Amino acid sequence: MKMWVKILLGMTAVGIIALFLVYKFVYNKQHPDFEKMEAAFTLNAQDLYQAFKSKPDASSAKYNGKVIALTGKLGRIETADSLVIAVFIFAKGDFGDEGIRCTMLPKFNDAAGKLQPDGEVMVKGYCTGYNETDVILEKCSIINQ
Repeated sequence: MKMWVKILLGMTAVGIIALFLVYKFVYNKQHPDFEKMEAAFTLNAQDLYQAFKSKPDASSAKYNGKVIALTGKLGRIETADSLVIAVFIFAKGDFGDEGIRCTMLPKFNDAAGKLQPDGEVMVKGYCTGYNETDVILEKCSIINQ
């Protein structure tokens, strides 16, 4: 066989192996179960909001990418398509209420919809940051009502 055919076959074999490994370890990777993860921090919702409001950079470094359990007085429940968002309200801003927005896991949509405003609730979620008005938690679950 000619040398270029051998090189082409070798490159094809390496490519197929690379595709298989990408599929197995990247594309097919299991997602974390945020509901069962242990919270890295347990805080009062007001304290978390004040921390981000007063020192956003330090708070981002400390809390972003971590699972946080929050206790506080619920402001309201919002719905957008299939998303249910629990909102803790701490201030009035130029663009509406400011506070903490917790996007619920689909499993908890019905339970979150039954929560009463001004009622104490404990939620756990994955902190994704602060957008100058709200602290954002995603993949939230209700720990107790």
